[in-house]
Amino acid sequence: MTFASIIDHDRQKEILRQALKNGRLAHAYLFEGPEGVGKKLMALALARALFCDSGNGCGECAACRKVDHLNHPDLHILSAEGTQIKIDQVREIQRDLSLRPMEGTIKVCLIDGAEGLNPAAANALLKTLEEPRPGTLIILLSAKPETLLDTIRSRCQRLKFNRLSRVRLAEILEHRLGLEEAEAQVMAALADGSFKKAFGNNQDFYLKERKERLKALVALSTGSIFPLFELAQELADDKEMLPETLDIFQSFYRDLLLLKYGRPQSELVNLDLRETLHRESATEQPPALLKKLAAIEQARFHLQRNVNRQLAMETMLMAITAP
Repeated sequence: MTFASIIDHDRQKEILRQALKNGRLAHAYLFEGPEGVGKKLMALALARALFCDSGNGCGECAACRKVDHLNHPDLHILSAEGTQIKIDQVREIQRDLSLRPMEGTIKVCLIDGAEGLNPAAANALLKTLEEPRPGTLIILLSAKPETLLDTIRSRCQRLKFNRLSRVRLAEILEHRLGLEEAEAQVMAALADGSFKKAFGNNQDFYLKERKERLKALVALSTGSIFPLFELAQELADDKEMLPETLDIFQSFYRDLLLLKYGRPQSELVNLDLRETLHRESATEQPPALLKKLAAIEQARFHLQRNVNRQLAMETMLMAITAP
């Protein structure tokens, strides 16, 4: 992975290129921004440039290939065990960073999902950031930088990464995945600027299963108890895709709300379901749509707190179908 192969983020690339060229890299960086927008790719591109035999991240030398396979002995990647990054993990990294580089002239540590640092781990890491060792570089990656200790943020050079625009992402999807324009527009809208979502393995889910789930949702009516329970069970059973399903339901009711307020169709997510959207929009009113959107947000809140999935889905669907 080189800087040139990363889509967009040109300002961040230039900052890092100039720092490399002038030998003025910070001892620690905080790459902050939404999930899946390229923070980790940029960090690996920087590591590759530092380890490369040619000094430019050529992609051909042994060092570059080791970075690509995440097995370079001077590259350390720290991520959560379960839901947290624990103090023992930080202490192990500190021990590794205290040793001389094995192959290069620098050791690089990526802390992926740095918001997962528990209090003890965060305070242990702070000591390393306050007293950086020569020949080490620490890169924190975080989608929630506001949850990090102020003292950690202040000791890192911060680089902010933004979501890719919907139009630009749709263009890339058309070109790289060979999608039709309407499909690319839907994928770009649902990906919300995230490369990870757009180029992930869930294309069929977003383009095909999405329609089936929305069809089942629209078919529910007040008093349709058995179909409601069946759909709730189906959603709860598909644990891995449940967050994405809620995103799809949310996008559908958001589209209806936009239509009610006369917004242009270019702002819609489900552009391939225009007929369904216009039909449903004619039977809905803004207050009811806002209640449905609130029910989805409440379900998301419950799931984050490990409430029973079946119960959360039943409660949500009852609220959505309530008169």
